[in-house]
Amino acid sequence: MEWDWEFVRQILPDLFSGLKITIIATVLGAAFAAVGGLVFAILRRSGNRAVARSASFLVEFIRGTPLLVQLYFIFYVLPDLGIRLPALLAGVIGIGLHYSTYAAEVYRSGIENVSRGQWEAAKAVNLSVRQTWVHIILPQAIPPMIPALANYLIAMFKETPLLSAITVLELMNQAKSLANSNYRYVEPMTIVGVFFLVISLISVMGVRMLEVRFAPKDDR
Repeated sequence: MEWDWEFVRQILPDLFSGLKITIIATVLGAAFAAVGGLVFAILRRSGNRAVARSASFLVEFIRGTPLLVQLYFIFYVLPDLGIRLPALLAGVIGIGLHYSTYAAEVYRSGIENVSRGQWEAAKAVNLSVRQTWVHIILPQAIPPMIPALANYLIAMFKETPLLSAITVLELMNQAKSLANSNYRYVEPMTIVGVFFLVISLISVMGVRMLEVRFAPKDDR
């Protein structure tokens, strides 16, 4: 089958529309994962053993089940329980919740790298738990985590085609729809591959810059 540039010109607007949805889902999912991961990390360090164990179990359960199964549960099973969500929102929650469990491990590692003396100093000056986290621990723990979190952002971006399984018209679903309607698959799928490759390469370069920016001084 020959490459048809006229067909490419016709489908590009729809593919860009799908790309927009893909980027929106990635950005919102990343925000959800960043906040959710921090919540999980803090709960797992709770002095209440029941809370810590429950958070750990939930993290391991989510990490141990496929993202696709979780998306199906949120979009197709929850409505039977009276919880009906728009497709994009269900996708953002699903992908964000899934990656929040991985972000939690990054947070845990960063928090544990903060020296014990910082905790003791905060306690010595009578800082509350909230003040200790907000003003002492997180400002030191988060910057070194940023490159690792950015890597998960790239992974999340490449997982967005799974959202097509719950009818989200992201890039891959848009391409499949155009290909099935016109019985031409080479152009749509090739362009999708190019879009993902270009954005991923740009993101990787950004991660490299972050790694240099936040690397320990001795490693620079």
